[in-house]
Amino acid sequence: MKALQWLATAVLVLAGIVLVRPVLSQTAAKAAFVPTRFTVTDSGTAGKPDVLLIPGLSSSKAVWDHEAELLGPNYRLHVVQVDGFAGAPAGGNAGASSANPMLPAIVEELHQYIATVGMKPVVVGHSLGGLLTLMLADKYPGDARKLIIVDALPFYGLVFNPAATVENVKPQADAIAQQMLAMPDDQFVAMQPMMVGAMVRNVDAQKLVAASSVASDRRIFVEAMAEDLQTDLRGDMAKIQTPTLLLYPYDATFQKDEAKYDAVYKTSYAGMPHVTMMRVDDSRHFIMYDQPERFDAAVQAFIK
Repeated sequence: MKALQWLATAVLVLAGIVLVRPVLSQTAAKAAFVPTRFTVTDSGTAGKPDVLLIPGLSSSKAVWDHEAELLGPNYRLHVVQVDGFAGAPAGGNAGASSANPMLPAIVEELHQYIATVGMKPVVVGHSLGGLLTLMLADKYPGDARKLIIVDALPFYGLVFNPAATVENVKPQADAIAQQMLAMPDDQFVAMQPMMVGAMVRNVDAQKLVAASSVASDRRIFVEAMAEDLQTDLRGDMAKIQTPTLLLYPYDATFQKDEAKYDAVYKTSYAGMPHVTMMRVDDSRHFIMYDQPERFDAAVQAFIK
């Protein structure tokens, strides 16, 4: 039982939650690019400023449904669904491994998609999607007009150990991956209530998050999680000049040491020259579900 709880805790740190290939009618003047690592739903209002939304680990693009409805009249939206997550076909992520990493490949395709559309969007990323957003801004600084990072860190190893490095996190990441892959389906399903209860307070949303996790391709889920744990962007944070809003949650029932908790985020983003940090209280990892009104207000105010 202790091993299961330890494994669930590790996953909680990382987990965030009809697929349509990109609508190309508005970009016919450019050569068509069809991603192989994700799908994109192109919606909202043509001719308006662009917003690209990326969900988190094992998450469905449905986490952005409310935000898409709110932003649609005034923005053109590009809502990403990572292949292999939440029941989506594995696509190009099927062969992901340590020798063929998934996250850098997704970043390359995000860059190609942005270039093909000919846009400079606000990029919004939750959890793993937030890490992908930082990776994109780091490698391709001209791609995004603004960034909104929703509960993501440039190096998740810090959650386990303030002195963590990629090297000393690797054995833990490998052990977690092996246990996750070996876990029987019924055991994986059984651990979902413990996992999602710590990630989201909203009871209805807990069901959605759990369903997305169970429906995800286990191998792709595990590979993305392992890569997430072993990606360290701390040395590059000062290079990311794009104006950024960091939204992070706080729930006093879970985080007893408020100052230590805040310090993880503040220290991680201290080197970023143009970041605004906003804590959203009475919320867990899925801020958009737990505090939708405050989340909406923060997003709308920043992207203008």
